[in-house]
Amino acid sequence: MKRNLPLLARSACFLTLLCALLLGVSYLFMPKNNHKSFGVSDGELLANGILGEKEHSIDVLVIGDSEAYSSISPMQMWDERGFTSYLCSTPAQPLYDSYRFLRQALGRQSPKVVVLETNAIFRPYKLNDYLLSRAKNLFSVLRYHDRWKALSVNDFGKQLDYTFTDDLKGFRYNPAVAAASTKGYMQPTDHQAAIPALNEACLQDMLALCRDSGAQLLLVSTPSTLNWNRARHNRIAAFAEKNSLTYIDLNTMPDEVPIDWARDTRDRGDHLNYAGAVKVTAFLGQYLQNAYDLPNRRDAAHYHSWNDALDRYRNIIKG
Repeated sequence: MKRNLPLLARSACFLTLLCALLLGVSYLFMPKNNHKSFGVSDGELLANGILGEKEHSIDVLVIGDSEAYSSISPMQMWDERGFTSYLCSTPAQPLYDSYRFLRQALGRQSPKVVVLETNAIFRPYKLNDYLLSRAKNLFSVLRYHDRWKALSVNDFGKQLDYTFTDDLKGFRYNPAVAAASTKGYMQPTDHQAAIPALNEACLQDMLALCRDSGAQLLLVSTPSTLNWNRARHNRIAAFAEKNSLTYIDLNTMPDEVPIDWARDTRDRGDHLNYAGAVKVTAFLGQYLQNAYDLPNRRDAAHYHSWNDALDRYRNIIKG
């Protein structure tokens, strides 16, 4: 054992120096702004728009994949209810990225509620992808290694200064219509769909993050004939009960959210279109405000930019 001590000491020193080097290079390569020109990818640009929002100004944070950004409109909730919300949603978002966006947002915001759209909970991924994501969270040079082409002198000493904000707050407006079949949709069953083990562990990490930050985690399943079924509903309901969480499945609430599957979907039931999102948002906005006593900030001095964004949002809707 004594013979191995020098080797162990040298190995420990090497690993310490390597970590220090990676951390230093990671700060250099990290985008100092959240604009696309600073290295933020197209798929994550809108989700990273939350970094440009005033710190501790977001009441409701929404995490999830395209089901979330197709179904929930923060500017409609602002218009109707006056509380702030933001969607940190990306296409086909794996749950380890849901965790990353949640952790990133909680570093700058103190939402009262975190809404997790449940479709991503059933999206499997490999252990290698999960471990690589955690490594990228620790050493951002692994995520932004392509930025070497765009590095400038400012990157060596410039502080983080996020200036990009999205007028739609992460929502993706899409008025297209492609009718869906409802054959077999939400047929009764006692079966529970399986949540992959890695996803279950990631869910527990997200739950711990929310509890540590003082936010309440709300599970929401938005309407989708292609992605949702009764077996998935049963499994999420069981998870929610086990972890003392509130779960809202809008697929089981046709009276409260009367989706017309001939008119309210843009791609035959995979995602809602704008008309469907209006119905989901109207119900969810009322529920959130009543259940969590969210404030009406529309006349508050520090939120004039939201009213300006609302004008631009209305112009987008008008075409």
